[in-house]
Amino acid sequence: MSVRRTHRGSPDIWPGFVDALSTLLIVILFLLMVFVLAQFFMNQAISGRDAALDKLHHQVAEMAQMLSLERKSNDELRGNLAQISAELQASSAKLEKLEGLSDETVKLNADVAALQALKAELEARVKTLDAAVGEKDSALASERKLSEEARAQAALLNQQLTVLRSELARLNAALEASEKVNADQKAQIANLGQRLNQALATKVAELAKYRSEFFGRLREVLGNRADVRIQGDRFVFQSEILFAQGSADLGENGKRQLDRLARTLIDISKKIPDDIDWILRVDGHTDRVPIANDQFRSNWELSSARAIAVVRYLIGTGLPAGRLVAAGFGEFQPIDPGNSPAALARNRRIEFKLTQR
Repeated sequence: MSVRRTHRGSPDIWPGFVDALSTLLIVILFLLMVFVLAQFFMNQAISGRDAALDKLHHQVAEMAQMLSLERKSNDELRGNLAQISAELQASSAKLEKLEGLSDETVKLNADVAALQALKAELEARVKTLDAAVGEKDSALASERKLSEEARAQAALLNQQLTVLRSELARLNAALEASEKVNADQKAQIANLGQRLNQALATKVAELAKYRSEFFGRLREVLGNRADVRIQGDRFVFQSEILFAQGSADLGENGKRQLDRLARTLIDISKKIPDDIDWILRVDGHTDRVPIANDQFRSNWELSSARAIAVVRYLIGTGLPAGRLVAAGFGEFQPIDPGNSPAALARNRRIEFKLTQR
């Protein structure tokens, strides 16, 4: 009995121990859940950062490629600038030489005029002295008696007359020499100008021959089309062949036509001698209907953008940038003054002209 009472009176700790273990297990599960969620969000953040980093690397690569293209374009522009500077220096040297000859000719002409004036003055003095001598001679002949003073004066006059005649002969020789030099220099200048004109005419004739061949072969390649024609020294494309209305973006049909033109020009350029400084000028023209939008504020801007687009495409086909030039004329160079739809369509055009720089 005493033993049983003692057992019943001891405290029962098992339920409290179970509650403590349950609480500890719940806390551990909560911490595991927080850790898993934190790990998940951290992985999401790291994945987003990696994607952003890959995108940044891709942008850096694109910028490096654009920088390389820009450097290449700058190198080509520097080369063209050096060539133009050399040609300008050569032209300046020729011009200075011609100006030097002209200045020397002006100086010689002034010297010739001064010598002629001096010659006239000496001739007048000689005539005066001759008259004086004649008067003295007549006086001596009439009087038949001369004093010593008169004889000395006559001798002095004769001596002065001899000196003046000698000076006059020297001046005549100098005048003839100056006139000869002046004539020689005028002949040299005339010969140089004639040779220069002949050289220019020869280059123009050679370029005209290659232009004719270029237009002929281009006509064969493009076929007999109503919207592509030769007008004077230009090859004319209607804008609708290359561009949509109000746009400066080349269409696929326009690109095919420009590919044919580029192949023909590349073949012809191989035959043109290196000493002919030729270029292909691309002129953009619009009709008189005004345009005003966010991209183009005027027809002038539209025509310039179209000419530049054609030049850029031709450069991409292999034509050297130094042989191409773009110009925009807007609506200010119409070929048809009418207002009909057909007239407006004829004025919307792209012109190609093979010419010298």
